[in-house]
Amino acid sequence: MKNKAKQINQFENADNSSQQKYLRDLMEERFPTKEAVITEIMNLEAILHLPKATEHFVSDLHGEYAAFDHILRNGSGNIKNKIKDVFGGRLTANRLQNFASLIYYPEEKLEYKKRQLNEDGDLEQWYLDTIQRLLELLQFVSTKYTRSKVRKALDPNFVYLTEELLYTDPQEFDKRSYVDQLMKNLVTMGVTDEFIIATCYTIQQLVVDHLHVLGDIYDRGEHPEMIMDRLMDYHSVDIQWGNHDMLWVGAASGSALSMLNLLRISARYNNLATIEDAYGISLRHLTRFAEENYQDNPAFRPKLVDGDSFNFDGERLQLTQIQQAVAIMQFKLEIQEIEREPDFAMGDRKLLTKINYQDQTIKLNNKSYHLTNTCFDLIDPKEPSKLTQEEQELVEGLLHSFIESKSLKRHLDFLVNKGSMYLCYNNNLLLHGCMPVDQNGNFLAFEYGGKKYAGKKLVDFFDRQVRHAYNDPCDDDPSAADLVWYLWQGPFSPLFGKKAMTTFERYFIADKETHKEERNPYFALRHDEDFCIKLLKEFGLEPEDGHVINGHTPVKRGHDAVMANGKMLVIDGGYSKAYQPTTGFGGYTLLYNSYGLQLVEHHPFTSKEDTIVNGNDIISTRRVVNHEVHRKAVADTDIGARLKENVKMLRSMLERY
Repeated sequence: MKNKAKQINQFENADNSSQQKYLRDLMEERFPTKEAVITEIMNLEAILHLPKATEHFVSDLHGEYAAFDHILRNGSGNIKNKIKDVFGGRLTANRLQNFASLIYYPEEKLEYKKRQLNEDGDLEQWYLDTIQRLLELLQFVSTKYTRSKVRKALDPNFVYLTEELLYTDPQEFDKRSYVDQLMKNLVTMGVTDEFIIATCYTIQQLVVDHLHVLGDIYDRGEHPEMIMDRLMDYHSVDIQWGNHDMLWVGAASGSALSMLNLLRISARYNNLATIEDAYGISLRHLTRFAEENYQDNPAFRPKLVDGDSFNFDGERLQLTQIQQAVAIMQFKLEIQEIEREPDFAMGDRKLLTKINYQDQTIKLNNKSYHLTNTCFDLIDPKEPSKLTQEEQELVEGLLHSFIESKSLKRHLDFLVNKGSMYLCYNNNLLLHGCMPVDQNGNFLAFEYGGKKYAGKKLVDFFDRQVRHAYNDPCDDDPSAADLVWYLWQGPFSPLFGKKAMTTFERYFIADKETHKEERNPYFALRHDEDFCIKLLKEFGLEPEDGHVINGHTPVKRGHDAVMANGKMLVIDGGYSKAYQPTTGFGGYTLLYNSYGLQLVEHHPFTSKEDTIVNGNDIISTRRVVNHEVHRKAVADTDIGARLKENVKMLRSMLERY
């Protein structure tokens, strides 16, 4: 491993000619004979002519594991469409749906089906019929891939058996008895369930080749840790970081302010169990401190969504007290950070310094407002940014727990290593939030440390700072961790996209005009095709068939997720239950296959049990965004470009032979 790492490091630091030589040496080592080179050229050039595989785009999962898991299992309705393509004229709608639910949840559906058929049906015949259908579907979804890639997707325990059944024609007279015996042995030897389960998961994997997650895995929903586990087990995935994800990265990087923000949000949405149970971070001292220093306060009561339930006299009060405690510490530390980082230019957000504590008013934009629901007992009006001794000890202890949590580190290692601020992939720009611009669409420059960063350079700068902060959490210089917090709510943050976050105003000021958060002009300009073309060009993409794909902003009722003549796509439709009253449905996802882009609108997810027992699925509406005149092949993709380079190198080797 050390030698491999050393080789990679040498390769990355070498100039272009040295890299080419390095790759040639590797090629010659792998293909030592003329025949081996010819075989590989034939293989790669044939792969280039295969159809482009399907990409799946999701965004703003916000801890809603059950809904995300279901959409992952059904490929945003893609599996059901494949089933209809193969069996549409041969199975009833009810049988089609039941077959689909088997592929989504094979273990649970098998148990349900066995209980059902043991009472009034022929289980063995159902097994044989189901295996035949699964093999037929597997053969259909395998057509885009080489046999080698299909083999890698198969369960190692059933590779031989699956390939024999998959590639042998049972109608051939000489093989009929052979195939029949293989099928019978599956049943009589008691491995039918295992084979069916393995085949269902192979189908899931082949229907969607690659997954893009456009940020905000964390916050609001109750199981972000389960989403992270799911992603870590997924066969091919990349992540574009969201502003909520940055709070968790920031906490693990030593940013107390990021940590307090995520604690406040977790208390507000009744999700502290994620911190305690999933990541083993004790909140006992915080709970005791909050109970001793804060009372009930209507502005800080937790927000409930469907399915939430707790003891209103106990748990709700506790969450209300915790939310107040962390909010006050957050507002104190905001002053400290803003003063420590003058380049942030956020002096107007030092709100605790603007309060008249005698008459409980605050002056904002030359206007005075009366403060309501105040809880300022632990604030020293002379030094409003100063933590009490107990608050300081509490913050230090909690921050240490976040940094030292092994389970959290495991997930965030994956998030940081698999993630980035943006991604250019197959001529599409994937970006969670926005690109800060002025009213005319000019890229705004963020000045930090005497240097200015705008456009692509801005997101590249923040990408480097996130990695630096996370990889060196105990660094004496806190600036990188400060910048991670800035991504949460800074006015030039590509992940936030607003002038200011009005958390304080929403808690303490009744006038809702103060609650409004002014968006960056990007969100108006993204309806303009010329602006989107400019954005694509900034990242070196071809605007003719390129698209900008965003998450971050829930698409409200009556608004369109497709903008700028199809150049801009917004796929945050509302996974989070907290957003669904505003959006009216269960989220957008996007599919990109060889025929083009399809936007998929989902109804809210009910439950896994409803799918298994009743055959109910998320009802999905598909909308074709663009249809390719010429079906895209592997040759038209980023992978294809790399394969072409390999072919070019192999042909130069062939000349030397």
